[in-house]
Amino acid sequence: MKPRIAIGTRGSKLAVVQAESVLAELKRATPGLEATIVKIATKGDREGDTALDRFAEQGVFVKELEKALIDGKIDLAVHSLKDLPTEIPDELSLAAATARLDPRDVLVSRAGKLGELAPGSKIGTGSLRRAVQLLAYRSDLEICEMRGNIDTRMRKVAEGEVDGIVVAAAALVRLGWKDSITEYLPAEHFVPAVGQGTLGIEIRSGDKETAALVSRVNHEATWQSVVAERTFLQALGGGCRAPIAALGVVSGGVLKLDGMVAGAGGSHILRCSDEGDALAPEKVGARLAQEMVQMGALDYIAEARTR
Repeated sequence: MKPRIAIGTRGSKLAVVQAESVLAELKRATPGLEATIVKIATKGDREGDTALDRFAEQGVFVKELEKALIDGKIDLAVHSLKDLPTEIPDELSLAAATARLDPRDVLVSRAGKLGELAPGSKIGTGSLRRAVQLLAYRSDLEICEMRGNIDTRMRKVAEGEVDGIVVAAAALVRLGWKDSITEYLPAEHFVPAVGQGTLGIEIRSGDKETAALVSRVNHEATWQSVVAERTFLQALGGGCRAPIAALGVVSGGVLKLDGMVAGAGGSHILRCSDEGDALAPEKVGARLAQEMVQMGALDYIAEARTR
């Protein structure tokens, strides 16, 4: 075992909490492990005022972490898996996924649940995926583009800048802010981002020692679910500019995968489901993607990318 490992993470409060949770799991699985957490600023953090769908490239929250991995400055990187593109450098590999917390989106509001909000209520989100699903559910809402760390967005609700925000349930749970949740949004109407609620651990390809270490904290059912989701996303050629979502759930050896693809305005949304052997998650993801292509998904994706 390596005498000490370096764990890379973004420097936000949530990211550090996530890295610390992975470190705690690693120490439980490998008593005597010594590790340090290395905070690394990413482009997505530095350019906090830029809407996510306006970045020319993908992976704005991971590229600097990946460079540190390739350069040997850290031994593994902890990501919110929804931030990790399906295409990663050949020198690196996704080695593990932690047990998934609640994958749903939630509403934090000072004015009640989503169905109770007055017409014209302002809802903040930096996600096109969330925006189109919100408008499909309540076309009378005003969607306000919003970036920033979770605590910044929560403050904007408290100060009345917006009537509510939509964020990942897992983020608030990890921060100990579960009591601030106004409403859990139903996944059948608000399909979460691929990998939402899960932490992904990225390592250098060929680093067998670190691979063996992190394999002890890999959650198999979560891994099967996110492999199917990421296969679905990759097969559609999706990135952060296209509103594509998927959620896999494993039960009794069967993997059920729900997918969503939308056009830019949210007026047209495709939804479809498939299921299959949890031991073959790639097949389930690829098959669902093909079904959605036949439904016209590629036209919707092209529309979103040109907005």
